Amino acid sequence: MKRSLTTRLAAMFALVAVVAFTLIGAALYAVLHRELVRQQMDVLSTTSGEMMFSLTRMGTAERWARGMAKMDTLTPADGSLRFWVVSPDPHFSYGKDAAELASIAELDEGYDEVLLPGRDRPMRTFARTVDALEQRPAVKFVVGIATEPYLHTLHTFVIALAALLLAAVLVIMLLCQWMASVGLRPLKRLSSEAQQISPAHPTQRLQAASLPVELDDLAHTFNGALDRLQSAYTQLEAFNADVAHELRTPLTNLIGQTQVALARPRGVQELEETLQSNLEELDRLRAIVNDMLFLARADRGEAATGLVNTVVADEVDKTIEFFEFVLDDLGLTVAVEGDIDAVAPMDRALFRRAVTNLLQNAIQHTRGGTRIVVRLERLEGGVSVAISNPGDPIDAAHLPRLFDRFYRVDAARNDHGAAHGHGLGLAIVKAVASMHGGRVFAVSADGNTAIGFNLPR
Repeated sequence: MKRSLTTRLAAMFALVAVVAFTLIGAALYAVLHRELVRQQMDVLSTTSGEMMFSLTRMGTAERWARGMAKMDTLTPADGSLRFWVVSPDPHFSYGKDAAELASIAELDEGYDEVLLPGRDRPMRTFARTVDALEQRPAVKFVVGIATEPYLHTLHTFVIALAALLLAAVLVIMLLCQWMASVGLRPLKRLSSEAQQISPAHPTQRLQAASLPVELDDLAHTFNGALDRLQSAYTQLEAFNADVAHELRTPLTNLIGQTQVALARPRGVQELEETLQSNLEELDRLRAIVNDMLFLARADRGEAATGLVNTVVADEVDKTIEFFEFVLDDLGLTVAVEGDIDAVAPMDRALFRRAVTNLLQNAIQHTRGGTRIVVRLERLEGGVSVAISNPGDPIDAAHLPRLFDRFYRVDAARNDHGAAHGHGLGLAIVKAVASMHGGRVFAVSADGNTAIGFNLPR
């Protein structure tokens, strides 16, 4: 069962309130306890001072009798205030219980506590010595006050404080739940808007203008994700259209040639020519399918394996040799420049495939009798391979998309023929670079276009 965010916030605020109120209650309890103790000491000090004023002037048995009568008068019936006089002379002592006097006699001067027989709580006491006078020897005068009323006050305070704490926490939980519900309304609105987004309304986005600052980043991040999804969806639609277009041409050729061959009886020579033409179209279909499967593996994150440290220029020369006859027919030359001793770890087969596609692209867009340059350059942490050719400049808006599948600067749909490939060459170059942990680049300026990739070392 999922927990409500509103309830969680209310519970968290309630927990904070419990901790805060508990600390405040503990502080109030300590203050009240200290004040009650101080009040008891004040009562003891005041009462002791009044009696000491009289006792210090009572040096005879007759006067002492008046002092005991005064102490009897000041002692309340509930025994909450008591007096004792401990003296070596029984005539000048005060206290009816011998056991009590024995406990009182052990008290030191000043404030103390003593638990008397028959009582559950100790009494707080204040003892002072009265100097000898005439017939009276030096005696110890003790005033005691019961602590039960003060403890009862503390107990009542704790109960009231606990009740108020529970009530306050309950009220705070309810208020916090209401405030959290109000505060989360923008989030609920975002959820409602997100639920309305569908393929039928691909451009709909969350309205972030009126959102709180805390949700503004969330809305912009979500909208950014939707933009990327829409871009991917658009690319997928274009990819499907491009695939259909690329496959339609060879399939149409296959069907048309076969229908012509079947229209009337043909000789062996004519049938062989038809089959030869069909085989070329089937090879083209196979190449498209193989390239698409290769790109699919790269999209799944497949990395190049079996990397071998290789002199980059050697692999470039071997690839150029493969185009020797094509270059001669077109009157083109290829020069390798830059750092020809650069070494990089590579999958040789994949590297040659990428360079082959770059050379094919350069040959396709270079006028006869010109020069293609392969420039090798050592970079910090890698080696750059760039193939440049003279030709019509490419607008800067097209450069980032040159490596998209089936993307052509000329948007017109026409049959480019086998010599022009099928629009996946530069996409494969990007896949090879990615499988090696590198990246691709394209620059077009001053009538010269350079396209290449980097290999990390």
